[in-house]
Amino acid sequence: MSVWWAKNRRLVLQLAGTILAIVLLVVLLRDRWNEIVEAFKNIKTSNLLWVGLLFLTSRVATVGRWHVLLRSGGVDIRLKDSASLTFTGLFASNFLPTSIGGDVVRLAGAMQMGFDRAVCLASIAADRLIGMAGMTMMLPVGLFHSWSLLENLPASLSTVAWFNKPLSFLKRTFSVFNLWLKKPASLLGSLAFTWVHMLCLFGSIYIFADDLGIHTSFWMIAGLWSLTYFITLIPVSVNGYGLQELSFTFFMSNVAGWTPAVSLSVAVLIRAFSILASLPGALFLPTIMAALAEQKKESSPGKL
Repeated sequence: MSVWWAKNRRLVLQLAGTILAIVLLVVLLRDRWNEIVEAFKNIKTSNLLWVGLLFLTSRVATVGRWHVLLRSGGVDIRLKDSASLTFTGLFASNFLPTSIGGDVVRLAGAMQMGFDRAVCLASIAADRLIGMAGMTMMLPVGLFHSWSLLENLPASLSTVAWFNKPLSFLKRTFSVFNLWLKKPASLLGSLAFTWVHMLCLFGSIYIFADDLGIHTSFWMIAGLWSLTYFITLIPVSVNGYGLQELSFTFFMSNVAGWTPAVSLSVAVLIRAFSILASLPGALFLPTIMAALAEQKKESSPGKL
């Protein structure tokens, strides 16, 4: 039993965290269900289409960010292959029980296509770091607006505690940039795609809030979402389910002055569009998962 627990402790705790966060989210949704339904009715159909376009643009930017890193790292990959791997990774992240499940799928797919494992692994780490760097640029704005709230939290929930995981990740993987330090144009190009992704995401939240009669500064939305983003990086739930929605609701209600119903409505809409935008990856996932299973089988000792 102790051996099983040692091997599966992180998975069990993550699944337990997911269940707990979702239960809390359901309780909040149930208590404010009528208000949330009324809020949904105020969302214009035209704006749903605009947000759909923004999320599509966001996903294309995410593809571009990784593609630039792969190409500049010497991987001769076609744009359509980068797109299929990226969308597959995004889709897999919706249900794989790990915060980096989508990255594992991306790597398996790239190896199946015959690309160098070391470079692809480094490019995936760099891709995550650049995405994190983009959000970090908005972090001071979020801290500025919410500092009085954060400094009164218990030490275990303090900002320092929240960012221990991301900071240790940064320290461990900073060396991956060695491959691209001599190519600053590629790094800047990848970062530019991150900015596009962020603008689309923040713009979507702004549109929903405006439809619901809430007029909040674009920069406040960007800053508070950056705080939400870093909290969601803590691997206590699958893909941040529940945790992202609860964190967003907490900040928007206590800092931006939104009602809990509006905050929850926008959080649920953002999650729904994120999932919908990743659906193209379902077309390629079975092939990549089969390849990943085959690799595990071949690497397992004593298997015939």
